[in-house]
Amino acid sequence: MVIIKDGRAIAGEWLHLDNDAAIPPSGQVTVSLHRWQAERTALMARPEPVGLRLEAGDAPDAIADDLQRFPLIVLSFATMADGRLFSLARLLRERFGFAGELRARGDFIVDQIFFLNRVGVDTFEPTEDISPEAVGQAIRTFSVRYQAATDEKQPLYRRERR
Repeated sequence: MVIIKDGRAIAGEWLHLDNDAAIPPSGQVTVSLHRWQAERTALMARPEPVGLRLEAGDAPDAIADDLQRFPLIVLSFATMADGRLFSLARLLRERFGFAGELRARGDFIVDQIFFLNRVGVDTFEPTEDISPEAVGQAIRTFSVRYQAATDEKQPLYRRERR
């Protein structure tokens, strides 16, 4: 799997485990919210990092105290037409203060990358063939950001004129 981070392709080192897959004794893994809640103690005892995968409809409120344990949270896009993960990304950054890697994975398109980045997504794992150059170009699509978001705390009308 290829991951796009900081405008370049890097090798993906995380194994995304299905809910019924055996947990390997070593290596970095991501698990679903359901699996984390069911096997929290065993997963915390692993010597290697564990990441969390969230889907549209998952609510992190129940595990808010655990969010800072994760070096990686993956937002799993089942379909590009479902925008709930955009809201979830912003909540993770702003309400819960998540400072780790926030990755979009799955069915999103180039046109959504700018907006994903605005709400705090910093890494991309697309299912379709999207180049690092296309990601970088998408992030730089607009030179002025009118609304406040995770990348710009003040709306344009409140910013100092230069």
